[in-house]
Amino acid sequence: MLGTLNTFNDPIFMLVIILISAILLDLLMGDPRWLPHPVVQIGKLISFLEASWNKGENRVRKGYVLTVTVIIVVFSVTYSIVFLSYKLHPVAGVLVEIYIISTTIAIKGLRSAALHVFTPLVSGNLDEARRNVGMIVGRDTQTLSESEVVRGTVETVAENTVDGITAPLFWAMIGGAPLAMVYRAINTLDSMVGYKNEKFMQFGRASAKLDDIVNLLPARITALCMWLSSFFIKGSKKKLGWKITWRDARKHPSPNSGWSEAMVAGLLGIQLGGINYYSGIKSVRATMGDPLRKLVRSDIEKSIIYMHGGWSIFFLIGMCVLYLIR
Repeated sequence: MLGTLNTFNDPIFMLVIILISAILLDLLMGDPRWLPHPVVQIGKLISFLEASWNKGENRVRKGYVLTVTVIIVVFSVTYSIVFLSYKLHPVAGVLVEIYIISTTIAIKGLRSAALHVFTPLVSGNLDEARRNVGMIVGRDTQTLSESEVVRGTVETVAENTVDGITAPLFWAMIGGAPLAMVYRAINTLDSMVGYKNEKFMQFGRASAKLDDIVNLLPARITALCMWLSSFFIKGSKKKLGWKITWRDARKHPSPNSGWSEAMVAGLLGIQLGGINYYSGIKSVRATMGDPLRKLVRSDIEKSIIYMHGGWSIFFLIGMCVLYLIR
């Protein structure tokens, strides 16, 4: 009994156990539809406030108020739930925190989304693959070639390794479930109002800028971790990955997304970016990587391997840091 109490009194050790358990829970269950998902509720809150505030004058100021309001609400609710759970019983607190953190990461979901495109490609069903990739990218997909379908999927896996896995883990390592959920709230704000169009250019400015800030370190560390993982992955172009990342990462419209995308492009020896169409309108994005070969369906599987390698080493490094400051 005394040993159990001492374990619960060691916050670093408990955080490590909670994070490992949250990852395992996500790998096992993902995001089952029958369980309430906090991000859905965050989205409803953002939609309600956006409809009320995104009009009239002072939209930039209203956008800052939206961002601050959502963060305060999400942090307060999450902290209160975790705090009351620990008050009820330490085990209850641990279980609640494990569940909350697991909802902020999407290892299984990202892998499944990529395989949802890969599987019909293997069976020769390009139309189904186009429809499925259309669920994870914003571009027009109805007429994409197989190579372009692969490109969209690889780009999604590379970019979302940060947004969906390493960044929430990064903030969970710093502040447990409350900060992990705050990160997810910021990321959701950016995905809902952080667009550079007429409707959101002013109102979403604060959300977009804050999302850039909270992803700054995780994005760069993730690229490094992907590169480190390449030493254990057969066929990786390690030198090219390093070169391409430093050369091309800053070309991406996002100050953070380019790091993991450029690294994956280099390690695979392919080129990402280029021409996309959105509602029929042509958009030219800077390319990352050298077109040493055409993209093929197996690149989807390889991008998933780098995703797993990247987050695994990211997590191990984080655990080492936590152990050193223990």
